Amino acid sequence: MFQTFSSSSHPADAAPRVKALRQLMAKQRLDAVLVPRADEHQGEYVPPSAERLKWLTGFSGSAGIAVVAKKHAAVFADGRYTVQVRAECDAELFEFPGLARARLAEWLAAKLPKGAAVGYDPWLHTAGEIERLAAALAPKGLKLKPLSRNLVDRVWGKDRPAPPATPIRPHPVALAGRGADEKIAFVQKKLEAAREDALVLTLPDSIAWTFNIRGSDVAHNPVTLAFAIVPVKGKAELYVDPAKLTPEARAHLSPVARLGKPGDLEDRLAALKAAGKRVRLDPETAASWFLRTLGVKAVSRGPDPTIALKAVKTGAEIEGAREAHIRDGAAVCRFLSWLDREAPGGEVDEIEAVEKLEACRAETNRLLEISFDTISGSGPNGAIVHYRVSDRTNRRLGPGELFLVDSGAQYQDGTTDITRTVAIGTPTHEMRERFTLVLKGHIGVATARFPKGTRGVDLDPLARRALWAAGLDYDHGTGHGVGSYLSVHEGPQSISRLGMVPLEPGMIISNEPGYYKEGHYGIRIENLVLVTPFEMTRDAERETAGLETLTLVPIDRRLVVKDMLTRDEVQWLDAYHARVRKVIGPLLGAETRAWLDAATAPL
Repeated sequence: MFQTFSSSSHPADAAPRVKALRQLMAKQRLDAVLVPRADEHQGEYVPPSAERLKWLTGFSGSAGIAVVAKKHAAVFADGRYTVQVRAECDAELFEFPGLARARLAEWLAAKLPKGAAVGYDPWLHTAGEIERLAAALAPKGLKLKPLSRNLVDRVWGKDRPAPPATPIRPHPVALAGRGADEKIAFVQKKLEAAREDALVLTLPDSIAWTFNIRGSDVAHNPVTLAFAIVPVKGKAELYVDPAKLTPEARAHLSPVARLGKPGDLEDRLAALKAAGKRVRLDPETAASWFLRTLGVKAVSRGPDPTIALKAVKTGAEIEGAREAHIRDGAAVCRFLSWLDREAPGGEVDEIEAVEKLEACRAETNRLLEISFDTISGSGPNGAIVHYRVSDRTNRRLGPGELFLVDSGAQYQDGTTDITRTVAIGTPTHEMRERFTLVLKGHIGVATARFPKGTRGVDLDPLARRALWAAGLDYDHGTGHGVGSYLSVHEGPQSISRLGMVPLEPGMIISNEPGYYKEGHYGIRIENLVLVTPFEMTRDAERETAGLETLTLVPIDRRLVVKDMLTRDEVQWLDAYHARVRKVIGPLLGAETRAWLDAATAPL
């Protein structure tokens, strides 16, 4: 199993740990300390050794920040975790003000006296984040103080896990579509055009993509934790723990990179600074430590160019994604067929469902990892957007309830992410109505055509229109980018209120509107889609692109109120199900094929 179910949250542990932290704060004359959910690389996912926020507070979400002051403490999390943060943290110890960065400065100003010092670890916050927070706090008479050693680590002590050191694996050019030498040369052209001397890379997926390497340093994400410098000319430089370098990895990397240890990085940056070089640093992805080490004069601020480059998939990556989704679709169909047979009797629980789904994927003999902890939420647990089942929260799938399962797989040729909401027994009319509203939004995005320059923010209302008309909504984005055997959450594109990046052909993105009735049930329908090439359609005056649906798994017809759909929406669902039946059907055994035929019958 790639997922465990031991309870990751122990709210009672927080009080003594916060007390010990406050004792260290007093010795360093700090009025507050920031504890983000981050590591030195600023990726979305972190290894156990960097799970400081969870260790201190109990909150296990993938985004958030805590602040501990002398007499007050708070955990900030966004709308995805409104329910979860309250369930996992001690409400007598922490406040829950809501959106993390948006309200942090306000909270600090309200709780701290003028002249107070707020400690932070410069490795665990981006340069841009610290600059914005410092600017917001200055008028309130508060100052940020960088710490040379992380205080949570000192409290954690010898029980803190060791940093990961898993082997680096070369990623085949046949699947990547471009060699590392070609990618590095492309980045160097960007630097030359900008008259910059070097680029610092810190994001794990950027480094994995650039050097065509993969690893296992972070759960469910095939990355290795390292740093890199790409000079405008000559070999790139990779700073990585030598223990990760197998002979195969050295042979792969040596032609394109000079290899150094992470401890060499500070001296290398100092040399660039002393030589008067202009070093590009992305203030939104690189730790504040880099800006402090290089100095403002040496830094040329600009986006990490690999983020946009890897978002547009090569032909090889697109074909790999299609193959991975066919394989994955057959596995998920085997799971859903089993679920329909077993769950109505009330004997299946959330953990058993996760185990069965992973087993179905493992039967492909191509599963390398899952792409995130499976969200397996029955009844009220389905209303927790990023719910993670544990031994403590596990419940049975009850008749008359909805079951939401959001899962994904890592195959060498592609990353998958799919959510299906399934009726266990007979659903209520309200469940069916609200499912159909979500489906209308899903179809609205899936069928969209749009001109060049269209951003995710422009498509987001298509997913919400039917829900809005009914006075309903959901508090998460509609879609995120997805990597190619990389992170399941990838930028820069998104379909959301923050999605300001134009969608380009070759981008893979999720389409996942939802609805959540707290304490009762959750609904989400998610497919991955590929942005198609721009073309002139009949009688068109502008080129437009569309979205090719990659995910091939039935949507539960039992939850659809047909009369709420337009004729075009009914035709889309019937056509989608016909495609699923045609492509996936031949890969299934007789029993599952019979289930698929019924599940994909025309409305």
